[in-house]
Amino acid sequence: MSGEESEIALSKQDLREVTAFAAECADVVLAMFEADQPDDSRPRDAVGAAWDFARGGERGKSLRDTAWAALKAAGCADTEAAREAARAAMAAAGAAYLHPLAKATQVKHILGAAAHAARAAELAAGDEPGTAPVTGAEHVRRAVRRATPGVVEVLRRFPAAPERGGRVGELMRMLDADLRSVAPSD
Repeated sequence: MSGEESEIALSKQDLREVTAFAAECADVVLAMFEADQPDDSRPRDAVGAAWDFARGGERGKSLRDTAWAALKAAGCADTEAAREAARAAMAAAGAAYLHPLAKATQVKHILGAAAHAARAAELAAGDEPGTAPVTGAEHVRRAVRRATPGVVEVLRRFPAAPERGGRVGELMRMLDADLRSVAPSD
C-alpha cells in the first residue's frame, strides 16, 4: 500500500518531545536493572544520552552507541525484569531515531520504552495469577499521563502499532490505543 510508504513531517522538536517521553518512561524502571547489575551503567548512560538530546543536544554517535550498549547490557542481566528495563533504556535512546515514514513499525520508536518498562514492571511483580496484567495496565496508564499533547500528536501521524511483538507488543498496542483516544489538545 503506497500510503504506508509516504513520509511524515517530523521536526527536531517533535523528536525531542518523543525522546523526553521515552526517557521518562525508561527512568521509572532503571532501578530494576541496577539492582540486578549494580556495576553496569550502560542502561543509565543510554537514558542520559536520551535526556541530553531531548534537552537540546544533537542526535549523533552517543545516542547510537549508548542504545547498542544498553541492548548488550540486557543480555548480561540475570532476571527478565532487568533485561526488559535495559531494553526500555535502549528504546529511550533509540527514540531520537524515529523515521518520518508512515509505517506501523516506527511506533516502536515512540512507545517502545514505555512498553518495555511496563513489561519490566509486570515481571518484577511476580507470577501470581492476575498480578502481571494489572501491573502492566497500571504502567500503561501512567505512561498515558506522562505523554504530552505533542507526543500524542506525533503518534497520531503514524499508523497504529504493529500486530506482533509478544507481551511487549500487546502493551505497546494498549498504550497506542489509549493515547489515540486522548482528546486532542486545544
